[in-house]
Amino acid sequence: MTHRYIPNTGEDVRRMLAAIGVGSIDDLFEPVPSGVRLRGDLKIPAAMSEPDLMRHLQDLACENADCGRAAVFLGAGVYRHFAPAFIDQMLLRSEFYTAYTPYQPEIAQGTLQAIFEFQTMVCQLTGMDLANASMYDGSTATTEAALMATRLTHRDRVVVARSVHPQYRQVLKTYTQNLGISIVEIGYGPDGNVDGGALAAAVGGAAAVVFQYPNYFGVVEDPRPIVAAAHEAGALVVAAVTEPLALALVQPPGAFGVDVVAAEMQSFGIPPSYGGPYCGVIAATEKCMRQMPGRLVGVAKDTQGRSGFVLTLSTREQHIRREKATSNICTNSGLMALCASMFMAAYGKRGLPALARLNFDKAHHALQKIMAAAATSSVRPRFGDRFFNEFVLGGFADVEAVQKGLLEDGFVAGVPLGRDYPELGDSMLLCVTEMNPAAQIEGLASAIANRAATART
Repeated sequence: MTHRYIPNTGEDVRRMLAAIGVGSIDDLFEPVPSGVRLRGDLKIPAAMSEPDLMRHLQDLACENADCGRAAVFLGAGVYRHFAPAFIDQMLLRSEFYTAYTPYQPEIAQGTLQAIFEFQTMVCQLTGMDLANASMYDGSTATTEAALMATRLTHRDRVVVARSVHPQYRQVLKTYTQNLGISIVEIGYGPDGNVDGGALAAAVGGAAAVVFQYPNYFGVVEDPRPIVAAAHEAGALVVAAVTEPLALALVQPPGAFGVDVVAAEMQSFGIPPSYGGPYCGVIAATEKCMRQMPGRLVGVAKDTQGRSGFVLTLSTREQHIRREKATSNICTNSGLMALCASMFMAAYGKRGLPALARLNFDKAHHALQKIMAAAATSSVRPRFGDRFFNEFVLGGFADVEAVQKGLLEDGFVAGVPLGRDYPELGDSMLLCVTEMNPAAQIEGLASAIANRAATART
């Protein structure tokens, strides 16, 4: 072997060249004009020893502000929560991470049961009748929920609140742009809630109304007016949920008559990698069952009366007939769904509400600290105090400058909203969870006050 990372010997190379009828490796590059071929060695530093290389890579990695070392106050669909150490260790079991599609129930009872438990806990959390076996992420789940509504209502228009996550709305537009489905966006009022007047004007003839709960700004609004307006017009109601922990504290969507919940389960034990993997899920009322996309695991009995877990209503899957399937999504985020299940089971019926309350209290405490520190500035909460663990601060003279300044102070904080909401160009979205200790919150409040004053001057 002539190269550490390429196992081919000189004899191997000669045999391969002879097999393809070429005299040398250089002959392989004959089609490349000689004037643009590299002559000589690349002008790069000499190779490092492996220990030196590892140290160099570690130094480069330390230049990133990661969640493990930085004071992070980011939310906007990705949330940091403490996951007990046993979850990672359990996920490393080979029977979990190598499991594939459980089409053969007689050899996949463990996987099927794990999925069934996931579905059950999602139903308990959302207040819905049934849930699927998970989907890619919250954005595709929201889109598939909207498409399901068009099939159920035989209508081709979807009304979406602008307070739904901007990326979710973009995925919905991308999915539907060639399907003959029109997307109508409606605004929000000064309290961050869906604009009731705009909803009333747009909902006629719609297949669905999609709103977010809590919404992208962190606001927890009363879904009852939305549900009433939609149902009166014959439309279904889809609640997108990016922070499922909130449902352990506030009333679940099912309690208000919502037809479909499309949720992202990342905050339940899945590390905030800011790019995946994620875990979406759709939960719905029973009337939606036969149009739900993705997999459903149910319980059946064999000829001897023994219970077992099976995939059911599998006409929903693309392996039956592509053109007849309810969705062409052909898989589920099984390992991530298992992670979310372990998280929910670990905290339990008492632990999840306690964790949710801690998030609520910490976020409101942080807002109070920021307002006290920035009392003499123009910084103010944009949408009041009816929020869960994230909120919007407005009144900054230069949001981008403040965000960069906070990073210099050691805080990864504030999503500038002007990129997606031009009318909120002076505002940023902040998130506080149980992972932010009191010292970080006090430091952030002081830093925001200082940076807001600096940007103003």
